[in-house]
Amino acid sequence: MIAALNIPQGSLVYWFTNSTLSLIQLLLLSNPDVLEYFGLPKKNALAVAPTLKETGSTAGLADFTIVTKKGEISAQSLSPEELVSFAIKILTDGRKDHAIRLLRLALEKDPEHVRALLIMGQTLLQNKQFAEATDSLESAISKLLVAGYPTEVEEIDLLILSSQWAGIANVQQGKMEEGLVHLERIAQLEEPQDSKSKAHYYDGILILSSALLNVGRKAESMEYLQKAVAYNPAYSVYIESLENDSKDFAGDLANSRRDF
Repeated sequence: MIAALNIPQGSLVYWFTNSTLSLIQLLLLSNPDVLEYFGLPKKNALAVAPTLKETGSTAGLADFTIVTKKGEISAQSLSPEELVSFAIKILTDGRKDHAIRLLRLALEKDPEHVRALLIMGQTLLQNKQFAEATDSLESAISKLLVAGYPTEVEEIDLLILSSQWAGIANVQQGKMEEGLVHLERIAQLEEPQDSKSKAHYYDGILILSSALLNVGRKAESMEYLQKAVAYNPAYSVYIESLENDSKDFAGDLANSRRDF
C-alpha cells in the first residue's frame, strides 16, 4: 500500500483528471443497488424507454408529450416526481438531452426537488457540462443542509451522492480545492447503517483518497484508502493498479464490474 504513494505525480494527474468520469459512472451507475435506487433496469434487462414529441403549447407554456407503450402523456400534466421518473427511464436509452428537458420542467414546477437536482447534475456531468452540473449539485447539497446534516436514510444517501458528483464536477473544471470540500464532506459523515448508503459512502471515500493523493496529501490518502479496503477488500485491486503505475484505473474497474 505504501508503494501506491510513490507513483509519479504525472500519472496520478492523468488518472484523476481523465478517468474520473468513467470511474464515477462505473462506481455508481454500474452498481445494481444504484440502478435499483434510481429505478433503472439492470444490465441486460428488457425495457422500452419512452420518447418525447413536440405538441405546441398548453395554457401558454411550451409542451411536449411523452410517448409510452400505453399512449401519449402531456409533460405539463405530470407532477415533478412523475417527470423525474420518466427522465430516468429515458436516460436508460442514452437520450440525455431529452432527460434534461424533463428534469428542467420538473424543477420549474418544484425548484426544491432534490432528487431532480441530483439526477440533473449527474446527467450534465456525463454531458461534460461541468459548470452547470456543479450549480445543480451544489443546489441539491444546500437544500439538504439547510437544517444541518440530515438524519433520514434517503437524505443522507442523496447528500453522499450529490457530494461525490459535485466533487468530480469541480475537479473537472480544475477546481481541486473546491472539489475536495465536497468529497471531504462525505468523510465527515458517520458511516451509514443502511447497506446501500454505506456502499455509496465508501465509494466516496475511495474517490476522496485518489483526490488527496493528487494534491500531495499522501498520509491522508493512505488513511482513507485503508478505510475503503477494510470495508471492501475488492478495492485492493485498485491499489495494485496504482502500484503498477496504471494510467487507466477506471479501465481496470470496468473489467472488474462487467457482470453488472
